[in-house]
Amino acid sequence: MEIFKEFTFDAAHFLPNVPDGHKCKNMHGHTYRIRLYCEGPVDPHTGWVVDFAVIKKVWEPIHKMLDHQLLNEVPGLHNSTAENISIWVWDKLKKDLPQLSKVELWETPSCGVIYCGR
Repeated sequence: MEIFKEFTFDAAHFLPNVPDGHKCKNMHGHTYRIRLYCEGPVDPHTGWVVDFAVIKKVWEPIHKMLDHQLLNEVPGLHNSTAENISIWVWDKLKKDLPQLSKVELWETPSCGVIYCGR
């Protein structure tokens, strides 16, 4: 069984490694939407794969690190592409959320990434 919980955060960033003249080289912001997936068997007693409240609790410190921040200044996110953000989130969450199976991140309503770990 795979479940998910979705969150949003607002942040600014710029992409330092794109060519000069690329619009994303300039600072800009997004309302990111992130969906955290957890996979595993349904516990016969609780009826859950993992409590949604646990996912929320594990996400909260990460949310505080990202929300209303300049992502390029967050340690490990100097080149804050959607791909790099999703890997960074995975690495921060996996230890405390071992059932994590995917991180899905939307940068805009029509663009995003899915990361399934290494």
